[in-house]
Amino acid sequence: MAPLFWFFLALEIAAFVVEAWAFVDALRRPTGAFVAAGKQTKPIWLIILGVASVIGLGSFVYGVSLISILPIVAFVAAAIYLTDVRPKVKDFRGGGGGGGTRMGPYGPW
Repeated sequence: MAPLFWFFLALEIAAFVVEAWAFVDALRRPTGAFVAAGKQTKPIWLIILGVASVIGLGSFVYGVSLISILPIVAFVAAAIYLTDVRPKVKDFRGGGGGGGTRMGPYGPW
């Protein structure tokens, strides 16, 4: 096996890990945070990232060429979530009870 094969295999694995990480991260975020941040809703992002993860897994398992357009689009979708959406929704907390955070009228204390 040529070194180029191992290089592309490593790229496929890395792309799948990024796609799966984005999907799991979106699962953990509160639903209201997406709308409050001015982004698409959580179910839309879960569909996009779920499909991206399935495509990434399929390209790894079935050996779909990395040059194919679907794995590239799947990785780009996960990258957009991680670089644009995640930073804006990660500061939101779920639930109305405060969850142990101490908030004053001007911010945390």
